[in-house]
Amino acid sequence: MKKLLLSSLLALFGAASLCSAASDPRADYVTRVESCEAILREFMAKPETAIPAAVLAQAHAIVITNQVKVGFIIGVKDGYGVIMVKQANGRWSLPVLIGAGEVSFGFQIGSNTAETILIITDDATPRMIFNRRFNVGVDAKAVVGPSNAASEKVNRALLATPVIVYGKARGLYAGATVKSGWIERNDEANYTLYSTPYTMPELLYSDWVKPVPEVQPLMDFVKQIAP
Repeated sequence: MKKLLLSSLLALFGAASLCSAASDPRADYVTRVESCEAILREFMAKPETAIPAAVLAQAHAIVITNQVKVGFIIGVKDGYGVIMVKQANGRWSLPVLIGAGEVSFGFQIGSNTAETILIITDDATPRMIFNRRFNVGVDAKAVVGPSNAASEKVNRALLATPVIVYGKARGLYAGATVKSGWIERNDEANYTLYSTPYTMPELLYSDWVKPVPEVQPLMDFVKQIAP
């Protein structure tokens, strides 16, 4: 049974790699941005998952990730996301593509997809991603944030926390005992998406690169919910 499950997982990853190699890389990156926009819109559409206005008002950065997790004994969660920062002039930056992942140890079986939104409430935390992987809850304190349906739980202590986490999972995954989630820069993806040699810091904190049409809907929605 274990061998059959392992073979299935290897086949799944192999098929995904072949499909990725055969596809247009820029189209794949556009799809990533569009899926992150869809995740944010879906969160905001329901009171039980919508992020309260008081939390969004404190946002110095927003991170949206989409991950898939599979495994037996050792679980691997691999995925992608985007980060946007509020610049010194009050404008939101371009959506910049990032990598996102997690490794878990312990008895576990199954698979799921996980969608997560991180509201970052200071200027220093996003810059940690420039030079290394950023481990959520390790490199900066993180707490689970209340939804609109529980907005009475928004308080000064919560809003002072560097990372406020909103997440939901679909599928079946049980038994993980130790885990470390992370996000990291992905300059190669952004070179392709924006047709530019500029890297993550310039894309986030300058206006040298103009938005491509495909990212404008996400930028407009973020500006709408977190002006």
